[in-house]
Amino acid sequence: MNIQETLTAQRRFFQSGATLPVSFRIGMLKRLRSALDRYEEAICTALTADLGKSSYEGFMCEVGLVRSEISYLIRHTGSFAREHRVPTPLAQFASRSYRKPSPYGNTLIMSPWNYPLLLTLDPLADAIAAGNTAVVKPSAYSPATSALLKRMLEECFAPDYVAVVTGGRQENTALLEQKFDFIFFTGSQAVGREVLRHTAETLTPVVLELGGKSPCIVDASAKISLAARRIVFGKFLNCGQTCVAPDYILCHSRVKDQLLEALKKEIQRQYGAAPLENPDYGKIVNEKHFDRLMGLIDPQKTVYGGASCRKTLQIAPTVLDGVTWADPVMGEEIFGPILPILTFDRFDSLYADLSGRPKPLALYLFSQNRSRVKEVTSRLNFGGGCVNDVVIHLATSQMGFGGVGESGMGAYHGKTGFDAFSHTKSIVDKKTWLDLPMRYQPYQKGLYGGLLHLFLR
Repeated sequence: MNIQETLTAQRRFFQSGATLPVSFRIGMLKRLRSALDRYEEAICTALTADLGKSSYEGFMCEVGLVRSEISYLIRHTGSFAREHRVPTPLAQFASRSYRKPSPYGNTLIMSPWNYPLLLTLDPLADAIAAGNTAVVKPSAYSPATSALLKRMLEECFAPDYVAVVTGGRQENTALLEQKFDFIFFTGSQAVGREVLRHTAETLTPVVLELGGKSPCIVDASAKISLAARRIVFGKFLNCGQTCVAPDYILCHSRVKDQLLEALKKEIQRQYGAAPLENPDYGKIVNEKHFDRLMGLIDPQKTVYGGASCRKTLQIAPTVLDGVTWADPVMGEEIFGPILPILTFDRFDSLYADLSGRPKPLALYLFSQNRSRVKEVTSRLNFGGGCVNDVVIHLATSQMGFGGVGESGMGAYHGKTGFDAFSHTKSIVDKKTWLDLPMRYQPYQKGLYGGLLHLFLR
């Protein structure tokens, strides 16, 4: 595929006005949902090939969530796309003031390998709802799913509307050298910086969905057994290869031993005594990431798990205790099935520690103390999160999902996603049956000066 020719064709198609009618957008969303239903089994098979995901997990965490987002947009795009009237200042009488959502135009969506369907089609659905064209670039690290996405989307849409570019770094670079009207990127902080450098050259607006070390705080008041169950679910889902997975636990020292025993029991309960033999337990995406993760496991601090199989690229759920901020596992986002536990005694020292570190994509707090919940969620800066659960805050179209600071900029899902792919024009429609003379020269400071002061109070 010639990228420049594709972008030129998409620019021509957008400029024709074909994507603007709401009926067209909803029709395209329905077409995408139908394709998703037709390809469901093939998608789950591809996810198994790329990441070892079971069909149950593939539907729960990818297909089902995408379908939910598309259905939400089908129901609400009409209202999202309407002009919204706002009050007009008295000085602008007589006028109608309104805000008009308008698509950016030709957009680029670059998605990662860890949730290759979800993190490609969710932003694509938002882009379609907002009235844009799109070039989609899935990850080369999830080849089965990327190939299937290409086949599915090319069956759904003409390339002058939605096009798919596959490949690796060379294709990424070629795409970033083009002038798009908007870029949506999900991936690592390192690549996110490169995207931002390119978009700065062309002053292109961008949303960056990155990652970071998302803390999970366990207060002394927490329901420990339930906290352990939910933490184990969120941490080891997709073998820890989830941008909002709890990266590490900060546990109050009074309940650390209790939590550690509960975590061990929950890992056995959810994954069995031999997780590597569990057909529903996935794998690390490739050897590079497998070797990196194995290098983060300190055998001296491993209190549970640690087993691995290089042939199948599997690492069992692993818990590390006695970890400090100086350990290698705390020096980078883990993005794998390794769970370090650190302890604290006072929340003041915890706030000091976290406030000086990069802002995480997510933060989780397990506590029964409502004032503590209010304090933690107010004092610490993070993209989003949960109280007494993990991960699930991203599974709704009613709230925006995104990072802050080092974990990203901008957000999407539902109305927030529609807005991300839109520029809202502010327009004043001035009536012609009245023209107040006070703004014109020569200025008359008497009567008009008094009226001006009255209008602009």
